[in-house]
Amino acid sequence: MRKEPPFKHGTPQKTAVVLINLGTPDNPDTPSLRRYLGQFLSDPRVVEIPRLIWWLILNLIILRIRPKKSAAKYRTIWTEEGSPLLAIGKRQVAALEAGFKARRWGVRVELAMRYGNPSVASVMDKLRQEAYDRVLILPLYPQYAAATTASSFDAVFDWAKPVRNVPELRLIKHYHDHPAYIHALAEHVRRQWRKIGTPDFARGDILLMSFHGVPEKTLLDGDPYHCECHKTARLVAEELGLEKAHYRVTFQSRFGKAKWLGPYTDKTLQSLGQLGTKRIDVMCPGFMADCLETLEEINDEGRETFQHAGGGEFNYLPCLNDSELSGAMLTEIAGQHLQGWPVDLGYEESAAAELSASRARALEMGAKEIS
Repeated sequence: MRKEPPFKHGTPQKTAVVLINLGTPDNPDTPSLRRYLGQFLSDPRVVEIPRLIWWLILNLIILRIRPKKSAAKYRTIWTEEGSPLLAIGKRQVAALEAGFKARRWGVRVELAMRYGNPSVASVMDKLRQEAYDRVLILPLYPQYAAATTASSFDAVFDWAKPVRNVPELRLIKHYHDHPAYIHALAEHVRRQWRKIGTPDFARGDILLMSFHGVPEKTLLDGDPYHCECHKTARLVAEELGLEKAHYRVTFQSRFGKAKWLGPYTDKTLQSLGQLGTKRIDVMCPGFMADCLETLEEINDEGRETFQHAGGGEFNYLPCLNDSELSGAMLTEIAGQHLQGWPVDLGYEESAAAELSASRARALEMGAKEIS
């Protein structure tokens, strides 16, 4: 067991929310991608292949070839702020903090990455050092999947194993059908359409909702991800007043030779292009922030696939990112899961007398004075 940080009697309880996203390399270069991919692809939640066989494939083949190719792709989306996922994540923290402040809640917000930095363990250590003893874990994956949500929970539990005084933890499993999330997505689409014009669905224009793919075996083994993606898409379409013919649900980012959830985004874009579709708008409802999979795979490669096949106008609709809609949605969802914890500003002051008396009693009993 690890030694606990010094405890000062009479310290008020404090609450924090940790936003967790999948992760990003530190830099768009081969060594950084090798570290990042090595950590990511070593997770048994991500790749469900016998460990010895996969270790050989990963270390003798994939990590010798893929990092250089991935680094080249990351360089196409890298910004002055660094990784878009990390930069947007920091702004999402600020947006959620502003939402709590508007409600007069004294809740700390931190960002962690399941793979890469800032790591889940480092963020939890920081909160532990600063005496935060109530922590809400909010994964930035609206749809639950073992490879994302459960893996992020694993990281929290792994951190907690050697901790003697584990904080009170709450975990948000999913919010794929939460009214605040559905409203934010639909309103975000409406705002984009007010800028670029609404598709002409009567002539065959399409709204394509692309979700990150997972192997089909995970669905057959009981993972609810596939169903939750389709429910999200259906609810967004209903709020937008779309008919079934007006939109498609597809899955992107296949890896390896196994069969993944379909229909595949790239194949669908190619098919729609070959059919001469005049306009397609693409959104990625499963991503809370733009990243390699949306900016490079969809907005660059997807656009080229569609138009090279004969398609017309291609519009990528950005993720919610750090928009006002995103901040309001995260505040609403986190707020529901914070119920029952004393988070109102002024709580510490109202409890000051009781805490002072508690401290005095502890000192009388021989507790050491900590300045």
